[in-house]
Amino acid sequence: MRKTIYIPDDLAADVNEYLKRHRGETLSSLVQDVLKERVSPRDTSGLLRLAGMVDVEPFESEEKAQRFADRPEDQFYDRIR
Repeated sequence: MRKTIYIPDDLAADVNEYLKRHRGETLSSLVQDVLKERVSPRDTSGLLRLAGMVDVEPFESEEKAQRFADRPEDQFYDRIR
């Protein structure tokens, strides 16, 4: 798809400097990378698993929260919210 966009002069200068330092990139590849980062949905299940917050899909988080509702640290968290 082709689109025409407006880039303010100061941002265009920053982009040109960035592209000079990153010779393998083009304006098109830069815009595509940024759009993927900002627009595409992210799968956070791996990050949550790594952080130890959940060990299965996030859809079960409400059920897990009920099982741990009596933990002292959770009661403290509820008081400070």
